[in-house]
Amino acid sequence: MSACVQPSRRPLPLRQRFALLALLLGLALGGLAAVALLGVAEDYEYVLANEILQGQAEDYGLRLANGLPAELPRTQRLRGYRADDPALPAAYAHYPPGVREDPANADVHVGVFDSAAGRLVFTIDLGDIEMGERHLRRQVAIVVVLGTVLAGWLGWLLAGIALRPLHALADGVDALPVQPQPSCLAGLAGDDDLGRLARAIDGYQARLVAADAREQAFLADASHELRTPLAVIQGVAEVLQDEPDTAPAQRARHARLARGAAEMGRLLEAMLAAARRKPLQESAVAADALLGNAAAQALAGRTGIDIEIVASGDLHTAPQEAELLLGGIARRLVQGRTDGTLRIALEERCVRIQALPLPTDGDAGAARADTGTGSALLDRLANRLGWTVAFNAPGQALIRLS
Repeated sequence: MSACVQPSRRPLPLRQRFALLALLLGLALGGLAAVALLGVAEDYEYVLANEILQGQAEDYGLRLANGLPAELPRTQRLRGYRADDPALPAAYAHYPPGVREDPANADVHVGVFDSAAGRLVFTIDLGDIEMGERHLRRQVAIVVVLGTVLAGWLGWLLAGIALRPLHALADGVDALPVQPQPSCLAGLAGDDDLGRLARAIDGYQARLVAADAREQAFLADASHELRTPLAVIQGVAEVLQDEPDTAPAQRARHARLARGAAEMGRLLEAMLAAARRKPLQESAVAADALLGNAAAQALAGRTGIDIEIVASGDLHTAPQEAELLLGGIARRLVQGRTDGTLRIALEERCVRIQALPLPTDGDAGAARADTGTGSALLDRLANRLGWTVAFNAPGQALIRLS
């Protein structure tokens, strides 16, 4: 059976991944919109400068060519020069025809035109438009940041709404009991992919129920088939023990056979009790009677060991399963003993079983385990009852009740 491979790092929850995706999508769309808007603003500035300078060049070129009085503009915003004008900045004298931005001053656009009156150079200062573009860039940056945050928040909100059916389905799966039973999770989802998953879980539960029914049928058949030959063995063992002329050695073997058959019967009952899927039939029983029956079960066929029961009141539990568990634990503690006392005491929410006298740490006593009974069948019985078993010292066990 392959083991589950744990991821090297814990992935982000699904809702956070949706929110992050919405955040990145908002950033991408906002960035594209910002680039388009700033590009349009830049083109608008160029078109405006080109139209103004082109119009000035055509107007003044026509006047100069016709000998009309025309003085090129020399305002703070707009300036015009002829190619041989000494006031023409040296940097502009080598510009080819066309409109371009001054590399030394981004606020100034320079237009060079060849007209009938010769080459004309016009400059226009669009500093207020450049200031507006800088303000626009700041506003666009703020809008992109706010839009990205808003997209992430909306992604988080919408992901939470979209994942509600998934959470409901997960809660429904968590509420399923350990024992297989039919489920109706498809009603928690629609006809989408989530509904398909819910229907798949319902189908899986239905298959588990069918498999459990087959297992229970097998156990019922096995118990019937096993009890019959076991009863024959126990009957033969009793007959052999009743033979009057049996030698002592042979009688000891017959007693051992009877104990083995009885032990097999108890194991069979423990197996069936642990494998049952039906809820435990709990009831209030006299504690001293329950513990006494468990002790008698543990000492069946044994002599020389006394029983001491310390209990009062009632114990609310499943009697048959409790007797099998307590008897099995006590039988482990007295294994190999021929004398002494088996003491079973009901304390506050626990049962203490001791094989007296208690062995020292160096004695070869009963097998010990920090937790558990050492038997898979008895461990399953303890789990069904909700009890915790611990062999906390040599020769004694402590069973904490649920």
